[in-house]
This record gives sequence, structure tokens and C-alpha cells, in this order.
Amino acid sequence: MIRPIYLFGQEVLREISQDVDLGAKEEIAQLVADLKETLVQSEGCGLAAPQIGVPKRVVIVTGEGMEENYPYLAGFKRTLINPVVVEESTSTCTFNEGCLSVPGVYADVTRPSQIKVRYYNEELEEVEEVFDKFACRMVQHELDHLDGTLFVDKVAPIRKKIIAKKLQNIVKGKIRTSYKSK
Repeated sequence: MIRPIYLFGQEVLREISQDVDLGAKEEIAQLVADLKETLVQSEGCGLAAPQIGVPKRVVIVTGEGMEENYPYLAGFKRTLINPVVVEESTSTCTFNEGCLSVPGVYADVTRPSQIKVRYYNEELEEVEEVFDKFACRMVQHELDHLDGTLFVDKVAPIRKKIIAKKLQNIVKGKIRTSYKSK
């Protein structure tokens, strides 16, 4: 089911998400299906459960549609359940980010250039995987949502001042999206 995406200012985006009960297979399958349908409809590259109002530790990322700019993302799709970053590089990279929950706002964010994550996949098998390049950025961005952090929290102070009015407009509902939002 396509769910509305919660926008900047909604409390659920600031909550610390809870681990998913791995025994609740039907609930997990439904949440993952809802995330996938909502992501396709919104034309994003990643979505975390809090963005659809569910404070659970589940994210999905996809490279679909980005292969022209990032050929290594061809076929890249991941569902990460109860993810934990177990290692991150000391080297960093900066990239301009945006977010479905913060429509119309883009800013440079510096993040580790490589991370190792332990998570459960859709089959509830434990996986440990290293992410780098743009896949690393997508995963980190979505994992931040699970801890109540948005990319705008990580931008330079001067940039925060520049985007403050746009953020207030989102809070006041003075924004239009091409996808269902709340």
C-alpha cells in the first residue's frame, strides 16, 4: 500500500526507531512492501520506515534509475532490517543531498566514504556488508532516519541559515509534493 511520506516537522522523524521483532514475519513483509510501493511512487532512491510514520528500524535503498550516472548501482537494491553500523572509514566525502521528507531542500553533507553494516535482509538472514561510493551515502542517509536525524542536521551553520525559511514553509504546509505526503 502506498503510504504518505511524513515531512519535516513531524515528530516521528525525530524519534529513535525500535528494532523489529524478527518473529513478526507478516508484519515485516507488509512494512517492506509498503516501503517499496511508496518509494516507487515517490521516485526516490531510499526510504526509512519513520518516513511513513512507523518508528521501526527498516530501510530500503535502490540504485534503480541512477545507472546512467552511477553504473555500479545497476541491480543495487537492499532492504536493511535492524541495521547496525559496525565500522566506518576515517576518510570522508561530501555530496549534495536531498530527502523526500524535506522536499525542495538540498545541501552538501560530509559522511564517511565507506561503512560496514550488519543487518537482516528480507529473508531475515543476517548479512554483513561493506558499502562505498553512492550506495554508502544512500545507506547512511536512510540509517540516520532511524536515529531521528535528518540530513539538514548535518549541514554547515551558514547553510542552515540559508535553508531555514524553506524548512519553516514545510512545517507550515506551504509545500507541494508530487507524492502523497503528511
